[in-house]
Amino acid sequence: MANLKDFRLLSFDVYGTLIDYETGILSALEPLLRANNRTDISRLRILETYHELEVEQQRETPGMPYSELLATIHKGLADKLGLAPPTAEESRAFGSSTASWPAFPDTVAALRRLATRYKLVVLSNVDRVSFGLTNAGPLQGFPFDLVITAQDIGSYKPDPRNFEHMLKEVKEKFDVDKEQVLQTAQSQFHDHHPARAMGIKSVWIVRPGAIMGNREQEIYDWKFNTLGDMADALDAELSAP
Repeated sequence: MANLKDFRLLSFDVYGTLIDYETGILSALEPLLRANNRTDISRLRILETYHELEVEQQRETPGMPYSELLATIHKGLADKLGLAPPTAEESRAFGSSTASWPAFPDTVAALRRLATRYKLVVLSNVDRVSFGLTNAGPLQGFPFDLVITAQDIGSYKPDPRNFEHMLKEVKEKFDVDKEQVLQTAQSQFHDHHPARAMGIKSVWIVRPGAIMGNREQEIYDWKFNTLGDMADALDAELSAP
């Protein structure tokens, strides 16, 4: 088995790995739940329903920007949860909520540590504007080496085209080969399973308690609860005699 320090580039999922999007989604749904006077719907049910609708919509409309996709599934989410239909304005607000989804507490400090060793690349299922707002806000303007979104590719992970596009870009821009890339992500569904199918090694950032993107078969080459834990492991390798 190779060591973490042997790789040259980390390809990051953002929402779920760097950004606590489950908390963000639940917060963005609060107005709808409050308007319906519903406090009895579990976090598990909300997030499993959201994930199901998101994946379905991404397959049906792979070229739709993520903010529009969010707004589109908002009504279906209300329907499946037994809530009154939201207004168009409420759905638009839900679609633009990504900018306020919080970063995990360890994210920015860990990115700064990892950047001393690797090129850091974003491979995200959102659109350019949504990621730009996240980067300027919760991610504190962190200077990634390359940003690739679903909007740039015209498909959403786990589509293999997204990983093919990333590999082509990092080869052209940084002369980094597939064997030097680590897909660094929380979601088994969106990242680890398709990465393995393409021969890309991966680091599972578990984010304990996460609901969306889990699969019965857990695939990974390294496993850490947080990105900070990964940075600690890299530091330990680098300081070892």
